[in-house]
Amino acid sequence: MGAITRLSALTALLPLVSCWLPQTNKQITSNSGTNLFSSSNGKIRGVNLGSQFIFEPWLGESAWSDMGCGSTGCEFDCVKSLGQEAANKAFQKHWGSWITQDDITEMVSYGINTIRVPVGYWMREDLVNRNSEYFPQGGLPYLKNLCGWASDAGLYIIMDLHGAPGAQVSENAFTGQLVETPGFYNTYNYQRALRFLEWMTKLIHSTNQFRNVGMLEIVNEPVSDSDEATSMRKNYYPSAVNRIRGAEGNLTMSKNDHLHIQMMDELWGSGDPDQYLTNLHFLAYDDHRYLKWDTSVPASHSSYLNTSCSDERNSNWPTIVGEWSLAVPDNVQSSPNWDPSSNKKFYAKWFAAQVHAYEKQQGWVFWAWKSQLNDYRWTYQDAVKAGVIPKDLNSLKSPCS
Repeated sequence: MGAITRLSALTALLPLVSCWLPQTNKQITSNSGTNLFSSSNGKIRGVNLGSQFIFEPWLGESAWSDMGCGSTGCEFDCVKSLGQEAANKAFQKHWGSWITQDDITEMVSYGINTIRVPVGYWMREDLVNRNSEYFPQGGLPYLKNLCGWASDAGLYIIMDLHGAPGAQVSENAFTGQLVETPGFYNTYNYQRALRFLEWMTKLIHSTNQFRNVGMLEIVNEPVSDSDEATSMRKNYYPSAVNRIRGAEGNLTMSKNDHLHIQMMDELWGSGDPDQYLTNLHFLAYDDHRYLKWDTSVPASHSSYLNTSCSDERNSNWPTIVGEWSLAVPDNVQSSPNWDPSSNKKFYAKWFAAQVHAYEKQQGWVFWAWKSQLNDYRWTYQDAVKAGVIPKDLNSLKSPCS
């Protein structure tokens, strides 16, 4: 019996776990009885666990090098270079040390109530083609530990299929592999992703450590509007909803205990995610907002503040701004006017402006919690320590007139 089959047999014997959108459908509390959403008026205030289960080398060059991956640009290439056994040891050491229980405790002390956990389809190991694909093995126990700590602490968890089979975009390490042409948009890889989603749904509902996972994102940052995006909306999205709901039906879950199924919102540029859907029950939407890459916004303090103050991220509901930062364009980021050490007041105002804009929606998830960049503009933990983000998020005053 394979590892996945054994796991399925074991989890089938466990009590079912309910899922929800905090405050809207169910209350969520820590082991101590604390409701972390009561102070945020039900809004998601979260951080992404970038480079935990899908390593993006730019976020942690030193850690990447220490793993023996320094000459490679993605997990696929590192595993292929190191060999499976050595790679498994290196990645398992990383999974056990990048985000720890102490990190979870620190997040809660800063008023964070949500984590978004990017994972790759290779978390389900039997989906990987061993003749042509190279990914680390052994991640599931570490994912369970992490989600168990978060659930104990009362954090809400968004599980995010960040790396899709074949890669949903080209040349980006967040997919786990660097490909010239995205390979996700075909029946074979849709089917692998659907098998992942069905498996993850069953795990979430039957594993105690996953009890606070209330949202499952079915693909992160797919291609912008194109034939591939149309194919995804027409074929993959309806199938994903049906496969997740079918798994929940087989588990006889109450509809109010269903996962929220998350897709990129229409503002992302892949088209209207609801276009081909007939079942709209418990859907949610993901909006990514990086002014760093928005060339329509002039790179000035006043322009960034004005843009964020007037931002309306409301194409679909409920929307969570699932990725954003304080990063600015490469050509100005090191200039005196944008230097993080001498412009803390501006970055603090801009953070507050973005929070107020995104909490007009269901809330926000900052990218990322941790890095080795020595740049708080990308790192929530460092921004708090720098005094740019307050520990008491309710103390934020809007800089918008």
